[in-house]
Amino acid sequence: MNLHEYQGKELLKKFGVPVQEGIVAHNVDEAVAAWKQIREQTGTDVTIVKAQVHAGGRGKGGGVKLAKNLDELKEHAGNILGMMLKTPQTPGGLNGPGKLVRKVLIAEDSYRPDFDACKEYYVSILMDREKKCNVIIYSTEGGMDIEKVADETPHLVHKEYIDPELGMLGFQARKVAFNLGLSGVAFKNMVKFIANLYKAFLGADASLFEINPCMETGDGRIIAVDCKVSLDDNALFRHPDLAAMRDTDEEDPTEVEAKKYGLNYVNLDGNVGCMVNGAGLAMATMDIIKLSGGEPANFLDVGGTADAERVEQAFRIILKDPNVKAILINIFGGIVRCDRVAQGVVDAYKNMGNIKVPIIVRLQGTNADIAKKIIDESGLEVHSATLLQEAADKVKEVLA
Repeated sequence: MNLHEYQGKELLKKFGVPVQEGIVAHNVDEAVAAWKQIREQTGTDVTIVKAQVHAGGRGKGGGVKLAKNLDELKEHAGNILGMMLKTPQTPGGLNGPGKLVRKVLIAEDSYRPDFDACKEYYVSILMDREKKCNVIIYSTEGGMDIEKVADETPHLVHKEYIDPELGMLGFQARKVAFNLGLSGVAFKNMVKFIANLYKAFLGADASLFEINPCMETGDGRIIAVDCKVSLDDNALFRHPDLAAMRDTDEEDPTEVEAKKYGLNYVNLDGNVGCMVNGAGLAMATMDIIKLSGGEPANFLDVGGTADAERVEQAFRIILKDPNVKAILINIFGGIVRCDRVAQGVVDAYKNMGNIKVPIIVRLQGTNADIAKKIIDESGLEVHSATLLQEAADKVKEVLA
């Protein structure tokens, strides 16, 4: 689950991480009120207007603007609110539809009081699955695409691995500050910044914290000017306050609907819809579709308790994709009985009616023979298969 920038900053502040202050606004009037409040606090007319969408590269797409006065604030807020923001990270990239901006963050000017003395750094924390531990990735080249920095100047990207049993030790935070070339007050503040940032990462059960840029101000303060926060969905039951921050407007509407029915669904770009029980089997099914000449249109795991209602909802979700030319149902009956799934397929087919795409059903395991009989005697345009290769051949046949 991703958070907006303003939500991520609220989270960081709870753990003592200094951030660029700001106020979220949903319309121009709220933006003006936020500007006035920030002006009273800072004594300057200068603010930053930031589009709040779940995507990076907002500045390149025109989603971040500097407002030097109230008139510019109104102009930028009016232009950004309601725009379809396109960045390399929005759906389809720069050539895609973009994302609708529903709110903006009116933020203080972090470069006060001495612009020339400010420096930008990159800091992130994430899990290194290969090494089975968290890692702090940091660089002196903040404010830039870290992928480009890593590709062109890899020596400027540093990594600090954290032992999961020992946790982050004091010398590691000092090492980060030292490698960033800091000294004096800025050094001490960076050490504290890194320590608190790591506490926030663990405390929120996050999968990613990305601070870019992390700024050293002219007076030696260290603040998070921007932040990208991704939380582990599997741990949200421990954080109802964070779960309440979910913005479903920023998520794929089909995936949001699937979650309501307990379906694990990810939309893809292919032409063969998949309905499978178990993530591992789903991945294998996607592979066999590729080998048969098709492209998977989705990842869909109906879970181990698939019943007629869940199967029908899965059908409806898959068929919302106009690119789907065939559906492959691949169920292994361990916990779930194959005959129940087969009956669910038949009932769903009859209830929905007018299903024009061919359906291949491969059922193995408990009561698979009964399930095959139910499918074969249903009188519906449903192709049954026993072996996975047989199912793949049928997919290839119907796509030809």
